[in-house]
Amino acid sequence: MKSKLLQELEARGFINQSSNLEGLDEALASGRIVGYWGTDPTGDSLHVGHLASLMLIRWFQKYGNKPILLVGGATGRIGDPSGRDKGRPMLTDEQIEKNCTGLRKSISKFIKFGDGENDAIMVDNYDWMKNYGHMEFLREFGTDFTIPRMLSMESVKRRLENGMTFLEFNYMTFQAVDFLTLNKKYNCTLQFCGADQWGNSVMGVELIRKKLGKEVFVLSTALITDSKGEKIGKSAGNAVWVNEEKTTPYEYYQYFRNTPDDLVEKFLKIFTEIPLDEISRLSKLEGAELNEAKKILAFAATEIAHGHDAAVAAESAASALFGGGTDKENIPSFKLDMSVPMGIIDFLVAVKLFSSKSEARRMIEQGGIQIDGKKAIDWKAEVAPAEEIMVQKGKKTFLRVVTK
Repeated sequence: MKSKLLQELEARGFINQSSNLEGLDEALASGRIVGYWGTDPTGDSLHVGHLASLMLIRWFQKYGNKPILLVGGATGRIGDPSGRDKGRPMLTDEQIEKNCTGLRKSISKFIKFGDGENDAIMVDNYDWMKNYGHMEFLREFGTDFTIPRMLSMESVKRRLENGMTFLEFNYMTFQAVDFLTLNKKYNCTLQFCGADQWGNSVMGVELIRKKLGKEVFVLSTALITDSKGEKIGKSAGNAVWVNEEKTTPYEYYQYFRNTPDDLVEKFLKIFTEIPLDEISRLSKLEGAELNEAKKILAFAATEIAHGHDAAVAAESAASALFGGGTDKENIPSFKLDMSVPMGIIDFLVAVKLFSSKSEARRMIEQGGIQIDGKKAIDWKAEVAPAEEIMVQKGKKTFLRVVTK
């Protein structure tokens, strides 16, 4: 490939699929282009499952191109059927506004916004979709989408057996109109997406070709999965969030510190900006030395998302717990109003380590809970009030409980 950006992305394993990789290569090699990535406000923070796309856009900007980040205030009111067995819950206007604010915070950690030539801008598709009446939208775009083509999409096929609604069926048309609108207003010629968004994204390419006779492009990334091969996302219950109110920098650091051995090289390439020759060296390490590579991965990923000081603090906290250090101030903490002894199960649920008493009891019976360094063996036991109580869940999760 001619484009330095695509060479970088290919070497790091970002590229999954493109509508026209050769044409995109020519466009990128010819000069600066504008590209966009969108996400719906179904939550108030991005999570690690979003980061392949977000890091791809970060590289896109580093190589001199201009990103547009779209928050789907309109599409969020419909609900994306991709990868779903049932419809998404309907969000209120207040929830959407709150979530949009949280998503802007997440994105700003990775992408530079401003008035410069390649500084990013943020848009909300509700700003243009709210201006269409139903009849007007159908007359403007209804003949550009055929039913057989829409039914051929995997996101639709999967949902038809479960009763896909007309509301969700319209989702791909909204996303296509987004691309068309951004192309007209900003000369945006590239859409980034995850592999599960491929069908929705190529509809925009087709719509722009029909309406304007222009060639635009889609570039997708592979979905990030956990050690069990399951997609990382909040709906799967295994999300690691970007915003520190939901996942602390220490917990974020620990997520990457605990990367399975066979994923270290992949995660170094995708979640950090460490040079490829250094990644090649680190990925060849084995045994105890591989743990050093994991620490470098964790620090670099945390530094991008939370800044240098937070990465240093997280590293210090991890050292305190696993390396015999003494600095525990940066370990996640929870303030609990506790003036009398509390049943251990109620205690564990109260500090948010478990969502149910049955889960807490099961973990105790399996020997997975320690209170102040002592294994809890009796689920009927009580925890006495103390200025500070150190709780360990499993091998990797620690919580410093500060009682009032």
